[in-house]
Amino acid sequence: MNSFKKKVEETTGFVRSRIAEGLQPPVGLLAGTGLGEAFREMDVTTTLDYEEIPGFPVSTVQGHSGRFLFGELAGVTVVAMQGRFHYYEGYGMKEVTLPIRVMQLLGVRTLLFANAAGGINPLFAVGDIMVVADHINLTGNNPLVGPNVEEWGPRFPDMTTAYDPKLIASVEAVALGKGVGLRKGVYVGLGGPSLETPSEIRFLRTIGGDAVGLSTVPEVIVAVHGGMQVLGLSVITNMNFPDNPVSCNVDEIIGVARGATPRLAVLFKGVLEALSNEAG
Repeated sequence: MNSFKKKVEETTGFVRSRIAEGLQPPVGLLAGTGLGEAFREMDVTTTLDYEEIPGFPVSTVQGHSGRFLFGELAGVTVVAMQGRFHYYEGYGMKEVTLPIRVMQLLGVRTLLFANAAGGINPLFAVGDIMVVADHINLTGNNPLVGPNVEEWGPRFPDMTTAYDPKLIASVEAVALGKGVGLRKGVYVGLGGPSLETPSEIRFLRTIGGDAVGLSTVPEVIVAVHGGMQVLGLSVITNMNFPDNPVSCNVDEIIGVARGATPRLAVLFKGVLEALSNEAG
């Protein structure tokens, strides 16, 4: 048996042993730097620290709580990740995306995520929330490299609509109805951990990027490979102006991200309510 497949199945088996029998959450939630409180209204039934889950990576980055939560939000059974893993932490792409595989085996079919990103569209401002319409993978790697597990997904997954148009329309409708400002754009994923030079920002703008970050793209690729519908929201925590560069302070980034969590919570809750109404 593929060793990684075995690892995922063993990890999933442990998680199943710690949650209610037969629980199959249809929706997965994933929050990044400083954004874990976006799910604070969740009615949590089970909490698992990443450290206690066999085979699970551990978050080493400031602003990532490192917990797997099970429960209900807006009437929908969900599993939520407070904190993610990054390629620059020294994990391989398969380890970075292992939690998404676990979600897949648990029954997740819709993935909603939030991340912190630097704005490179000059029309954006610090504190904006951007719905991700598409991404550009500049990490230099791909989590699907290596033997393909056919029961998980196809060898060559189609990424034409990696970010589900219906979910994008849903969050836009929620934002309009709740009076939450919402941008739309292309997210560029880099490997990190060094941040971008002014010349790199010019390049990213030239190729069509609106925001840049050091996460998300690997998880989305695996989610799409696994047949999930994906919705992504990026909090613009700092602006990158190549002709007037300003140093980036991590504490300030986390502060901006945390300040956006009430608006993120409104958007996620509204989308989940729409999903619940469709299913009901």
